[in-house]
Amino acid sequence: MKIHKTSIIHPSAKIDKDVKIDQFCIIDENVEIGKGCHLYPYVHIMKNSIIGKNNIIHQGGIIGGLPQDLKFNGENTKVVIGDNNIIREHVTINRGTKLVGKTIVGNNCLLMAYVHIAHDCIVDDKIILANGVQLAGHVEIGYHVTIGGITGVHQFCKVGEHSFVGACRLILHDVPPFILATGEPLQYSGINTVGLRRRKFSLNTRNKIKNAYKILYSSNCNVSQAVKEIKATIDNSKEIKSILDFIKKSDRGII
Repeated sequence: MKIHKTSIIHPSAKIDKDVKIDQFCIIDENVEIGKGCHLYPYVHIMKNSIIGKNNIIHQGGIIGGLPQDLKFNGENTKVVIGDNNIIREHVTINRGTKLVGKTIVGNNCLLMAYVHIAHDCIVDDKIILANGVQLAGHVEIGYHVTIGGITGVHQFCKVGEHSFVGACRLILHDVPPFILATGEPLQYSGINTVGLRRRKFSLNTRNKIKNAYKILYSSNCNVSQAVKEIKATIDNSKEIKSILDFIKKSDRGII
């Protein structure tokens, strides 16, 4: 364990011997930091934060800050961060409220500078949040999503797996899986062809996804009618099931 003499570590913190902590960091009570992590200068890991293995947290990051929710009354909530994440300068990740109890970041994510993840968010694996992305409370970001810089996400919104949201957008409704979302207001702009191709989705699978979204967005059907048409005309692969399940569970409505 390499801890700079200017850093302050609470006696209750559990820090693996293979962790490196640079100058002027603060580690509060009931914190856990796993093997291979590196904290750059001026990082503050606050109470009840659990950080997995091989995470790199750059200068000025604050993990486990109090929720910015007026209903929060000091409940014993936490932040849980997985493995192999890169958390760049001045990222803030707030801990949960009593409604959910924790804020979660998965594995292999890249959170660029000045990203904010509010209370009770769930951020899945392999997420890229570019500079200045702001997640309000209770937002859910699905597997392998990319969100462009300076984009804001309204509370309780969901972004489906393998989607790509352009920069400088405002997400007010749920973004379905596998799509490219751009424009103002935010809208469906085709499937995420480049991302799906890079992730080895077959041409046949990409065509099924594309055909499903043609029914949803380019026909004269409303959402309920489109769902029935998709079920009737397109084989129920796991990707089609993911789309239909997402629509069914959407609380804020889809873009």
